Amino acid sequence: MDFRQIAGTNVHLSRVALGGHEYLPNGNSRGFNEDFAKAITSGHSFPGFGGEQRKAVLRAAYDIGVNFFDVTLDAEKEALGRNLAEMPPPYDVYVQTRPEAMAYSYDPGNRKMTDLALLRAEVQRILKVLRRERLELLNLGILRTAIDGDPDFVSKLAANVRALQQEGLILFAAADTFSGESTYKAMMASGAFATLNINFNVADDEPERQIFPIARQCDMRVVVREAFLKGVLFRLGREAGIDDDALLARAAMKWLASRPGIDTVIVGADTPEHFRENVRAFEQPSLDAAEIAVLGKLRVHPSFVALQNQKRDEFSGGTAIGQRAAAP
Repeated sequence: MDFRQIAGTNVHLSRVALGGHEYLPNGNSRGFNEDFAKAITSGHSFPGFGGEQRKAVLRAAYDIGVNFFDVTLDAEKEALGRNLAEMPPPYDVYVQTRPEAMAYSYDPGNRKMTDLALLRAEVQRILKVLRRERLELLNLGILRTAIDGDPDFVSKLAANVRALQQEGLILFAAADTFSGESTYKAMMASGAFATLNINFNVADDEPERQIFPIARQCDMRVVVREAFLKGVLFRLGREAGIDDDALLARAAMKWLASRPGIDTVIVGADTPEHFRENVRAFEQPSLDAAEIAVLGKLRVHPSFVALQNQKRDEFSGGTAIGQRAAAP
């Protein structure tokens, strides 16, 4: 496993992070697709998370050397904390999560994040759920409306990040948004964030040209997610006449592994075998002829082209993405 150093520190994050999602039989993620309102409710934990199958995935991550774990809803937080206690990792690990009911459109204007007392209390609550003394990466996802409604929003948020760091509650913060380039730039300019979290996959190109070089100039590490477009990639593949999901998944992962601006990819997996297969893309990232051909076939299909154009418009404008931010 390769690692990327957080600038100015001795922290090295694995190039692959294990995501916290667990899955329904139809392949959709649990929680969000069971009861969305409960999934984003602080303190609600769905039953059955962190069972034997999930622990098998965690063991595979240990075997590979993954030291970076990302969780979202409280059920995932609780499961990871419990599993790490049941199966202590053989090395230091770094956990990333977000404050509940504060991110994206869940809190209009993201005002709770600018209240240090509220944000501190939420981090302390998270630490109890995770059974940890410190949160390594606090993922702060905002929308452009936060900045539009308060010109001092980013400076207030940055001050809160630094306060939580000084208090020893968090190690780093991650800049995150669904509102496009301008919001990312505002957060990055504050100097308070060590990493950038962004949706990025084979349907994207604009973020690589605009945001990734800026992140590098700011000494920020780039962490990407949604390698398979929440499963939409495979539907588009079938529409394009591609019936080999394993080949398409491998090609998509290798495409990400070969991008020079990406430091870490968050990967979700239902089984140890799926996780190991995804990680192999980072061991041999060069695409072979079959993988190049399958991506080429996908890229010319009208459905894929339409999605690519939509994503490009959303990222540059931010409005559509902000409106969709409540989606899991």
